[in-house]
Amino acid sequence: MDSTMPRLPEGETRALVSRAFRAAKMQADMADDAAEMLVRAEMMGIRTHGLARVPAYVARLRDGGANPNAVPIIHAPAPALRHVDGQNGLGAAVAIRATRAAIEAAREVGMGAAFCRASTHLGALAPQLLCAADAGFAAIFTTNTSPMIAPQGGNRAVIGNTPLGIALPDPSGQHVILDIAMSVAARSKVRQAAANGTPIPDTWATDADGIPTTDAAAAMKGLMQAIGGGKGANLALCLDLLAGGLSGAAMLSEVPNANLNTSATANVGHMFIVIDAAKLIPPDTLGTRINDARTLVRNSAVPGTETNTPRLPGARALASLASARKEGIEIAADLLDSLTALAEDA
Repeated sequence: MDSTMPRLPEGETRALVSRAFRAAKMQADMADDAAEMLVRAEMMGIRTHGLARVPAYVARLRDGGANPNAVPIIHAPAPALRHVDGQNGLGAAVAIRATRAAIEAAREVGMGAAFCRASTHLGALAPQLLCAADAGFAAIFTTNTSPMIAPQGGNRAVIGNTPLGIALPDPSGQHVILDIAMSVAARSKVRQAAANGTPIPDTWATDADGIPTTDAAAAMKGLMQAIGGGKGANLALCLDLLAGGLSGAAMLSEVPNANLNTSATANVGHMFIVIDAAKLIPPDTLGTRINDARTLVRNSAVPGTETNTPRLPGARALASLASARKEGIEIAADLLDSLTALAEDA
């Protein structure tokens, strides 16, 4: 960490982000929810989907790409199902409300699933997964995005970089939290390499002609390569159909790139499935099993050969979260200035 960077407590940071959204006329409770999720992403070390997203989201609120007056409408077509109309609100706020609705259903019947339509870019799944795990629920989440991956055998972007999120609750708080996209590398890494003029591995992306490239600038005009080739592309496709097709939202290439048009209505879809783990196994027993898995994973490296200690998914993010809660959130001075200006721009 850079000791010269300003540090803010969690509460102060959330209040600052909420004020930035409220200055863009966002409904107060929704602004608070969005701020909570974005700040949590930042604290979990997911900076590409944390505070850095706030200026772009404010632009969408002001330009019409997101509805500042949105309050999601939640229908219950069956005891375990929730169908959420996000009213084109900010995805982070829509998502946490849908997650809470799924949890409410699961408390009654053991499982709950919320499918969202008419939402916008969600960002990281990890903050919502953490909410579910903290409440004692296992979870499987996904959302769709604007297209940047070609189908198996294709050379045109049709599929979004659809993430998969999985959580398992541990009573100690050391939950298993997996949040992965379907591309080999995050597009934000390619964007950063293009800005810095540095090359990228040729396994990350292709150029506009579908040819693998080490030129980050060319890659920004091309496609992201899916993990596992065709298997990853098909997994991304199916997740997109679950989040978008099943919810009634836009899907695949129907989802616009809001970074290119801040006034475009995205109609993004999300899916949140939660399971009341305690109805299957006592929480302490599950915690013991997770710890056993942690030990097996840690001991999997041949002594003297490991470069990084093997760990369960989410361990690094939870350590980052604990550090941020203790030491404050480290924010680059220029980003802090930008957030402050947005918060004061009523």
